Amino acid sequence: MSAELDPVIHPVHRLQICALLANADEMEFALLRDELGVSDSVLSKQLKYLDDAGYLTIRKVPSTGRPRSWYSLSKDGQCAFQKHLDALRIIAALAT
Repeated sequence: MSAELDPVIHPVHRLQICALLANADEMEFALLRDELGVSDSVLSKQLKYLDDAGYLTIRKVPSTGRPRSWYSLSKDGQCAFQKHLDALRIIAALAT
């Protein structure tokens, strides 16, 4: 029985981001930040890891001041997240 965790998704904040995005069409940066209870810089760093892996789709919306960023899981991100969940289930089943 093999369970391969995705090292990009596995850190807790990235796992939480993927879980939030898996249940939404897209989420705005500030909402993600507030849901996770982290600073802008922490969220930005975690989103960059996911984006560099090709796991995110980002939509920038012009606004007064800074543009607002909306995030969703890409097809690759959805697939990677599902595989990661499957691996976690396998690992959890070994403990029972």
